[in-house]
Amino acid sequence: MAPVCVLVGAMGAGKSTVGEALADALGVGFRDTDADVEATAGKPIPEIFFDDGEEHFRALEHAAVIAALESFDGVLALGGGAILAEKTRAALAGHTVVFLSVGLSEAVKRVGFGAGRPLLAVNPRATLRHLLEQRLPLYTEVATLTVPTDDRTPEDVVTEIRAHLRH
Repeated sequence: MAPVCVLVGAMGAGKSTVGEALADALGVGFRDTDADVEATAGKPIPEIFFDDGEEHFRALEHAAVIAALESFDGVLALGGGAILAEKTRAALAGHTVVFLSVGLSEAVKRVGFGAGRPLLAVNPRATLRHLLEQRLPLYTEVATLTVPTDDRTPEDVVTEIRAHLRH
């Protein structure tokens, strides 16, 4: 069993919105590893970061990704930083991984001032720029398909992804 596809990308790229729409279009389930992490920890991600630290969060995140890759056959969305761990990137090999790319201006419009996003607690725009620059090579490394999302509707993005899937 394996996901139909795995969506990766920065916060604000549209992983949840596009993922849910894509799952509906394909008639499969949608799963978000951030929700899995929150369910496991019994608290929201910002509380995990503040109470237990980013390292603990990343360990929970990796475990959630591995579990989902092995047991879920729908559309899977990963948290924006899931690809930071080399072992997570390695686990994505052989899967259909769609990188939803987003530019800084569009990402800022979509996430606003980072409410509920612990990594954006201080200077959201500068931090988001840094995260996009830092993570871009990693998203590209794991991607089997890159789909730009700037100035596009979720439906347009879903149509492009579906054209590349064999489902």
